[in-house]
Amino acid sequence: MKEKILHKASEMFLNLGFKSVTMDDIASELGMSKKTIYSHFPTKLKLVQSTTFFVLDNVNEAICSILSADLNPIKEVFTIKSIVNNQLKNEKSSPHYQLQKYYPKIFKQLKDKQFESVNECVINNLKRGIDQGYYREEINIDLITRFYFSGNMSLTNNDIFPLNTYGMSELKDAYLEYHIRAIATEKGLQTLIKILKK
Repeated sequence: MKEKILHKASEMFLNLGFKSVTMDDIASELGMSKKTIYSHFPTKLKLVQSTTFFVLDNVNEAICSILSADLNPIKEVFTIKSIVNNQLKNEKSSPHYQLQKYYPKIFKQLKDKQFESVNECVINNLKRGIDQGYYREEINIDLITRFYFSGNMSLTNNDIFPLNTYGMSELKDAYLEYHIRAIATEKGLQTLIKILKK
């Protein structure tokens, strides 16, 4: 039952936003009483927190399956972007931004946990990219990893990138192209151009 609530709540929060979805809305969608939801999640705050980490775990699981596919490093980052977009429903309701605005403590916890998982993933991607000749040898891996993470986080800021002007998928594509062009060798650029043409 708890898992069922998390699935439905995450779907609604991602599509409609954390602020606008009420416990009544979730109960109605699930065809159950609000009391049943409260027996598993005593407050909306607790449900938002549980849902946030439930979604993060699902995203991380999807990323792990891509990492095990042993794609070239540039193809890997674009594949991860597509899978994450799919998991987050293209962030139509800007969940990151709403989380930061209405649930700052949960947002801080999420950001810390995201950095932890993204950090390892990006470092491995950069190292493989250098070893395989896709990325330049002289790049500062620690610095690039931090640039990548902070840049990615800023894409969800509605003040900088209003959703009615910039689609999240296009925004992430443009950011990835920017990131790869900054670190790629000639071989990496040729690979990037092939991916962009597709």
